[in-house]
Amino acid sequence: MTQTPDPRSLLYRPGLLDPDTAQRLTAEALKACDDGELYMQFIASESFGFDDGRLKTADYSRDAGFGLRGVSGEMTGFAHANEISAAAIARAGETLALLDPAKGQPAPPPRSTNRHLYTDASPLDLVPFEKKVKLLEMIDAAARARDPRVAQVSASLAASWSVVEIVRADGFIGQDIRPLVRLNVQIVAERDGRREVGSFGIGGRRLYDDLFEPETWNRAIDTALAQALANLESVPAPAGEMTVLLGPGWPGVLLHEAVGHGLEGDFNRKGTSAFSGRIGERVAAPGVTVVDDGTMAGVGGQGRRGSLSIDDEGTPTQENVLIEDGVLKGYIQDRLNARLMGVAPTGNGRRESYAHAPMPRMTNTFMRAGNDDPAELLSRVRDGIYAKSFGGGQVDITSGKFVFSCTEAYRVENGKLGAPVKGATLIGDGPSVLGKVTGIGNDLELDEGIGVCGKGGQSVPAGVGQPTLLVSGLTVGGTA
Repeated sequence: MTQTPDPRSLLYRPGLLDPDTAQRLTAEALKACDDGELYMQFIASESFGFDDGRLKTADYSRDAGFGLRGVSGEMTGFAHANEISAAAIARAGETLALLDPAKGQPAPPPRSTNRHLYTDASPLDLVPFEKKVKLLEMIDAAARARDPRVAQVSASLAASWSVVEIVRADGFIGQDIRPLVRLNVQIVAERDGRREVGSFGIGGRRLYDDLFEPETWNRAIDTALAQALANLESVPAPAGEMTVLLGPGWPGVLLHEAVGHGLEGDFNRKGTSAFSGRIGERVAAPGVTVVDDGTMAGVGGQGRRGSLSIDDEGTPTQENVLIEDGVLKGYIQDRLNARLMGVAPTGNGRRESYAHAPMPRMTNTFMRAGNDDPAELLSRVRDGIYAKSFGGGQVDITSGKFVFSCTEAYRVENGKLGAPVKGATLIGDGPSVLGKVTGIGNDLELDEGIGVCGKGGQSVPAGVGQPTLLVSGLTVGGTA
């Protein structure tokens, strides 16, 4: 077992950069700007892929660099390098001289916090290589032994450990150390020449700890296998406008995409969101409350996948109620859009890495539970489908229109679950769907820690969730 090094020594190295020099260079580079920061990052990551009964991939990488951003009015200057040194930061500072000088007062620094939602330890260092490979071997063998219809098993394990420091011209320094882990199992079941897939993933901002517990990885196998076997029995999905019952947990990804992105500050400042200029208006059915909360804890008190102690501008994350009882209350903001819209930042300035400038992004976005019994909601459906799990989707932010494919769904007739259906897609737009919610379950679930959110060419970890939801009318695309 290796010792985790002092985190700051990975950013500040003798002869290259020290904290006082970083502060001085940042102040010099941003002296004519409204806002901005030096964002330094070290990241180590690993991934293992087990497929067809053998270890197919085993990758390890380390990277370090900085991004220097200056903001003047609505203009942003940004430069980055994969070398953390005084010379490289000074060169990057020269590019910010092209910005027009700021005309107003410099933006105040983020408020300080000593809150830390997750461990400083690195998951990469605490479990030996051999044990990680052995886990994937055990998953493969156990899954194949579960059922004679199992034709193929793929299992993967991944982790990263990131050290972040944010330096501002006003003397503010923000620091964070971020672990992230994930386990995925995918099973292909075959019968009479027909093959179908099921999958399950789990993770979060924590160590590998419970992923190596038999209870956890056996649950992953059981869930993936059950989905694959259900799909093996599936019939072509019906098509047309019908009642849809959305399951709890991961189906919240539809809410994330169709509604969450439309509540991000940049789209609303520019007037390109379906929710622009609608603060205080009813945008959803009564009872619908949508929250983005970057402070949420998960397994063992550690952070959920979308949680952050501070965002990538140094602002502490917080609970943001976006829609309350159907009424639009606010947007999620980074510093730039918050300043231009005359509101406070909400702790949602996020970036993929040091090589990217921050923008408003979701953390953990979910709908709060209601009072309805999920079984009673099912009994209300005369003719429709129950969507238990989703795969990919496409969304137009301006209109909120979306198309989502179901990876596990069932026919519902006269209040009872029927045959699983294959090829079902849900088609609609976020604002309309929110208005058609006629039942909200008391069974709020958050996803297991697998979400990845894409925006503007950047990907960041995110969490989703919801209770069981009854939607009175959605267009279902199918082949029946």
